[in-house]
Amino acid sequence: MDWKIELVPVPVSDVDAAKHFYVNQVGFAADHDQRVDESLRFVQLTPPGSACSVVIGEGTTDMLPGTQRIQIVVPSAVEARRHLLDGGVAGVSEVTPLEWGTFVYFSDPDGNQWSLQELPARPAG
Repeated sequence: MDWKIELVPVPVSDVDAAKHFYVNQVGFAADHDQRVDESLRFVQLTPPGSACSVVIGEGTTDMLPGTQRIQIVVPSAVEARRHLLDGGVAGVSEVTPLEWGTFVYFSDPDGNQWSLQELPARPAG
């Protein structure tokens, strides 16, 4: 039986500003933006090439803005960093090589933290 993560909540204080950041600066696709009722607005965003999306909105999580930490695997940490800088994302880290991968870090305007990991080459065998 396959178990697949489909949706991860990201708590934000300003839904429209966060949607703009993730779509226009980071490059996520805006899949849905639905006002269900006065207490629930569901905005689903998907990173390029990902099978898992994030949800921001009103009434989508009890988490406080800035408390989420998410890690994404990318083909190239250097290219991912360049993409974020080209999109105007502030505070993007330098590329950090570690034994278990090469990383780039950034935060959204609320302080939710993102780690982008380029996996190390797998040994031949």
